[in-house]
Amino acid sequence: MSEVNRGSRVGGWTRFVTARPRLSLLAALVITALAVFAGSGVGDRMGSGGWEDPAASSTYATKALEREFPASQPNLLLLVDAGGNGVDDPAVAAEARRLTERLAAEDGVVGVGSYWQTRAPALRAEDGGEALIAARIVGTEKEAGETLERIAPEFRGTQGSLDVSVGGPVAVRHEMQAIIQEDLLRAELIALPVTLVLLVMVFGSAIAALLPLGIGIVAILGTNAVLRGITEITDVSVFAQNLTTALGLGLAVDYALFIVRRFREELAEGVDVRDAVGTTLRTAGRTVLFSALTVAVSLAAMMVFPQYFLRSFAYAGIAVVLLAAAAALILLPAALMLLGHRVNSLDLRRLFGKGRKKPVPGDGTADGTSGGWGRTAALVMRRAPLFAVATATGLVLLGLPFLGVKFGTADDRQLPSSAEARVVQEDIRSGFPGSPGGGLEVLGEGGATAAEYADYRDRVAALPDVLRVDGPVVSGDHAYFTVLPRGEAVDQNTQRLVRELRAEPAAFDTSVTGTAAVLVDSKDAIGDRLPLAAGIIIVVTLLLVFLLTGSVLIPIQAVALNALSLTAMFGAVVWVFQDGHLSGFLGFTPTGDIETTLPVLMFCVAFGLSMDYGVFLISRIKEEYDRGGDHERSVIFGLQRTGGLITAAAVILAVVMVAIGTSRVTNTMMLGLGIALAVVMDAMVVRSLLVPAVMKLTGRATWWAPGPLRRFHDRFGVSEGGSHPAALAGGTDGTGGSDGAVSGAGERDKVGV
Repeated sequence: MSEVNRGSRVGGWTRFVTARPRLSLLAALVITALAVFAGSGVGDRMGSGGWEDPAASSTYATKALEREFPASQPNLLLLVDAGGNGVDDPAVAAEARRLTERLAAEDGVVGVGSYWQTRAPALRAEDGGEALIAARIVGTEKEAGETLERIAPEFRGTQGSLDVSVGGPVAVRHEMQAIIQEDLLRAELIALPVTLVLLVMVFGSAIAALLPLGIGIVAILGTNAVLRGITEITDVSVFAQNLTTALGLGLAVDYALFIVRRFREELAEGVDVRDAVGTTLRTAGRTVLFSALTVAVSLAAMMVFPQYFLRSFAYAGIAVVLLAAAAALILLPAALMLLGHRVNSLDLRRLFGKGRKKPVPGDGTADGTSGGWGRTAALVMRRAPLFAVATATGLVLLGLPFLGVKFGTADDRQLPSSAEARVVQEDIRSGFPGSPGGGLEVLGEGGATAAEYADYRDRVAALPDVLRVDGPVVSGDHAYFTVLPRGEAVDQNTQRLVRELRAEPAAFDTSVTGTAAVLVDSKDAIGDRLPLAAGIIIVVTLLLVFLLTGSVLIPIQAVALNALSLTAMFGAVVWVFQDGHLSGFLGFTPTGDIETTLPVLMFCVAFGLSMDYGVFLISRIKEEYDRGGDHERSVIFGLQRTGGLITAAAVILAVVMVAIGTSRVTNTMMLGLGIALAVVMDAMVVRSLLVPAVMKLTGRATWWAPGPLRRFHDRFGVSEGGSHPAALAGGTDGTGGSDGAVSGAGERDKVGV
């Protein structure tokens, strides 16, 4: 194809992003600076909860008890250590009463009570050396945190003859939020330089390596500004910041890696800068856009769940994916226009290879099939049944531990063992009677006689899993009972007790809350909406992959193999974090269960990232098949062209996730390390072994579609337009899979990028 024809194919989008590159970059710089300002302090506005269903019975009961009986819902606990004197010593008691009165006088603190006022056995340690002062800090999570910051220094430490530690749910949440922000900063300081080093190894050029890093920073800062705006409207979990960093860097690297590599290949073939940018946008750029949509859909599925913990990851994920893609498709082409051939400047390979050009990862020989990845694909396809069965069986075996998963709720044990809030809760858990942190509250409404209350209390006390029933505490038409279970706070027996309490008849309306009740309602909410979320992901993924390929079978393969690639992640989550293997090495405390929302979150994120890599591989195979019609050669060619760069992108993303996984908060550690494992397994096992084996077994039927669907794809499907001379000639382009989707042998250009 002549240079004239190449230039004529520069579309409207290319003209738009390349017309005034300096202006585009200046505008981006200004917008980024505004994003820094707008997103500042976003972490302080986020919450560390969000696991409960706001429409659940337990949530209603919690709010009603907070309104009618503030003392029934303490979220602040002062652990008072009396030293060797014992909590019943008169001098200790007098000092503790003065401390209780001081706390009651603080603004924002209600429902203050202590062992020295009530003599409640649950507030006194079994050895008599410690006792509790309980209170409730009112207001939103942010307001409660601010109140805690104000009053904690006044009560913590030595108070006369007493030693006081601050704990309770509000302290656990506040300390968790602070630790997550500290760990996130450390993760960024680890991930950014390591990512830069890896990018230099992939690109050789320091200039080229800086471009993906710049795109990632823009995406992260922009997403922080978006999240800051969302916090004005609704609750957002502080955990979402971790996903912002991970996806911002990871996807920016993915997208920029393919775009910059394709641009450099165009320049190497003698194409002028503007036409090189145009071809890059029509090929790699189109695939980036398509890939971003698949990731965004997987993350958007979390919007169907009521818990703001999950919805927060949808907010952050959708924003960072779209911003990373927008930056890669707008700012990156502008930067490439200005850099031109200088994109190859500061080639650090000269330090090691004396200026010899290093082969592009994923390239082979002239036929594009005989490099290392091509030979691997050929070997796999010669023994396709063996590799398909062995790989699938291995992945299933790795996932078997997940069959023993037990769902629980996050508690203080998420924190490092030295955290003050956790130390307090551990002392209460081990030294106080009746598991005071695991009690259930039964709210009674509508009014009743003393005899009716007593009858209900006696029947509840007779239930097999009940240790003791306290109450009722009556105020007008409202009353509440505290039910202490025999088991742990959220074990299976206590969860069964929640359902028994809700089924127990009474002469008044009842609703149950407490840690186990919140867990039961959260599991029910996730179970009810999980089919809808899965359906959204599957249906939209099938549609998008069909538009990419025109095949009926490939979308089904993509969904099935992507799901199979996640088995190792889920198996490892249970084996490591639930069962406690490697807990000493990783430095966390196993609780014997997995927080209910984490598997949903990890599935949506990891499935989307797997589709990200799948799109690049499938699109390259599709292009070669449309060009030559040789099914087996197309698979070998596609893996040869994409294998190296997909692996490089996966390794970089895994490094970012591992940096997130260094967090001292267990759930964040689980999220980071689990997704890192899923990404590596997908890139190095599923894409390298399982995909070519399955495509060999399905043969040319892989590309079949019935007539109506084929015509639908002809009209609405995605194609590249075949603008590259080497593509038309059947040669190689060395893009490592950045060419994107091709349909109809390149005879049309239906999406005018």
